[in-house]
Amino acid sequence: MAPRPPQSASLWSEAWKRFKRHRLAYWSLWLLGALVAAVLLGPLFYKVGINEVDFSSKLASPSWQHPMGTDDLGRDILARVLYGGRISLAVGLAAMLMAVTVGVFIGAVAGMARGWVDAALMWVTDLFLSLPQLPLLLLLIFLFREPLKAAFGLEIGIFILIVVVIGGFRWMPVARLVRAQFFSLREKEFVEAARALGASTPRQVVRHILPNSLGPVIVAGTIDIAAAIIAESTLSFLGLGFPPDVPTWGRILYDGRDYMDLAMHWALFPGIAIFLTVLTINFIGDGLRDALDPRRVL
Repeated sequence: MAPRPPQSASLWSEAWKRFKRHRLAYWSLWLLGALVAAVLLGPLFYKVGINEVDFSSKLASPSWQHPMGTDDLGRDILARVLYGGRISLAVGLAAMLMAVTVGVFIGAVAGMARGWVDAALMWVTDLFLSLPQLPLLLLLIFLFREPLKAAFGLEIGIFILIVVVIGGFRWMPVARLVRAQFFSLREKEFVEAARALGASTPRQVVRHILPNSLGPVIVAGTIDIAAAIIAESTLSFLGLGFPPDVPTWGRILYDGRDYMDLAMHWALFPGIAIFLTVLTINFIGDGLRDALDPRRVL
């Protein structure tokens, strides 16, 4: 019997092998998965209300009864950190999806177009890059906070506003990255062959160019998640994010800022959660950058 020819590994399996060789990224993926699982499944097992008030144990230090201590109203910080993690991660993921979607669309159009279309889109991109982001974020929140609350309700309205505002200022690097990828890929031989066979421009983009430019986009997406979590935490820390009865990591930090000398744990644990989440996402982004770069050998 003739020996079976060896099967060629797929692109994604080779990328996964390279990713696993990046130890920081590999273990960061497991740690981030544990954090996400704790945030999603923790409230199912730790059934303490986020707004249960117990004045007899206010500002209590971490103990078996309250593993992360309590705040000035006796509310359990662990329950609030778990609940707030859902919101912070949801904001980061939704803002990333919006930024990547807008950035890929504008970058693809600019990369395939020529002349004034490309110039106009890049002018708009440069305009957004030149805007001072934090003051403009604060202005937009002040202008649209109340109308969105009236239209969609308190939590959903603020969620939509924060996602749109953060995602609306994160698409520009993705657009420039995709545009550069399209400029390079549209002149490759496989695209020329598809064009010679009569493939339309949308088919060239969807079937040939875009799939080959997803590696850098995935890396940019991981960076956008971390940046969105930090932006939401910053807005909540400034008191401009979710309302006080909706605990996010940034809001818990904001509430505990005046009690650092009496109850450091109040701000310590949400700060650690933000730090670990952003750090692991950045390490994962580094690992993906190395794994999806075919010219790099780990």
